[in-house]
Amino acid sequence: MDLRSIGRRIKAARKAKKLTQQELAELANLSTTYISSIERGAKIPKLETLIMLANILNVTTDYLLADVVNASLEVAASELSEQLRNLPPKKQKEILQILRLLIAKNKFY
Repeated sequence: MDLRSIGRRIKAARKAKKLTQQELAELANLSTTYISSIERGAKIPKLETLIMLANILNVTTDYLLADVVNASLEVAASELSEQLRNLPPKKQKEILQILRLLIAKNKFY
């Protein structure tokens, strides 16, 4: 199991929410040292802790575990959709237009 991948995703989600390790630790009722250990991949969180962190960070456990389990296309699509939602509307439209063009050019039926 690649604990570093889980840690990197937790850290990215924490930073996206503009939380410090200390703030996340307080919200989760955990120590800052423990959060740091998880983010570095030095410790594996219990399932309950992983779920709690996902809920606090407003991400799915699928997102956090995407590099650990065989990630499905649904997980990748969900991750891209979330990233797209975080962009300004004008950029969203531009990217959707590019995707539509790419899909149209790659029809195999």
